[in-house]
Amino acid sequence: MDARAYLEAIMPRVDAALEEALRPAPGTPERLTAAMRHLLFPGGKRLRPALALAGAEAVDGEADVAMPAAIAVELVHAYSLIHDDLPCMDDDDERRGRPTVHVAFDEATAVLAGDALLTLVFEVLARDTDDGGAARRIATVADLARAAGAAGLVGGQVDDLAPMSPTQESVEHVHARKSAALLASSITGGARLAGADDVALARLQRAGIAAGIAFQITDDLLDADEDDPCSLLRVMGPEKARKRAETLLEEALAKLDGFGASADALRALLRYAVERDR
Repeated sequence: MDARAYLEAIMPRVDAALEEALRPAPGTPERLTAAMRHLLFPGGKRLRPALALAGAEAVDGEADVAMPAAIAVELVHAYSLIHDDLPCMDDDDERRGRPTVHVAFDEATAVLAGDALLTLVFEVLARDTDDGGAARRIATVADLARAAGAAGLVGGQVDDLAPMSPTQESVEHVHARKSAALLASSITGGARLAGADDVALARLQRAGIAAGIAFQITDDLLDADEDDPCSLLRVMGPEKARKRAETLLEEALAKLDGFGASADALRALLRYAVERDR
């Protein structure tokens, strides 16, 4: 299975679903809509939506049943990037080769655009539940809210901003919540909407967390910023950090041993997430 080919194949469907989700309701300010769209179109690799679709396939479901989860995680990801880039956070001027949202618009609009994307997540997951999957949608909302909230992404960002004397344990604890929790909920959200049972969901969750920490290590290696206090590069250097990412990837893939060929796309995407060169 070629992960890049999979990403290219699903991107038009994901983009079309995102366009539908971002269709402004009457009365929505045009400036707010433009700010909400700024990081989404053109977007990144769409890795998290792809993981949601592959998660559904891994449990022998149809990929398209997972599209609400795929769109929801991409909206959470976009909101988190907008807020991470703010002057009060990482204070970045550029993202994906373009001005960040607070630079392209203004700081207040950026905050509100992130807020609007996050609230849209729950609308996307709550609507169109006449397919008999309402209970699954509700559980997916709860899972994603937990991954994005105080015990997950937001809490991880708080610890990332705090002064720290980094250790491997402390850095990986931040990565597990800030990066890995959302990546894992991408997989489990897609699998849940496809009807996965609790045993399968637990295994997919553990695979996602291990791969998500490794994904963040790869990001740090590509950035090559050894001054970042919340990076394993600072704690153990590039070579040992790379070995740690490889070990975590193998742990993640081992969690998928019982899923058979239906999880080949998921395996390929996890390898790509950790082994990519950009």
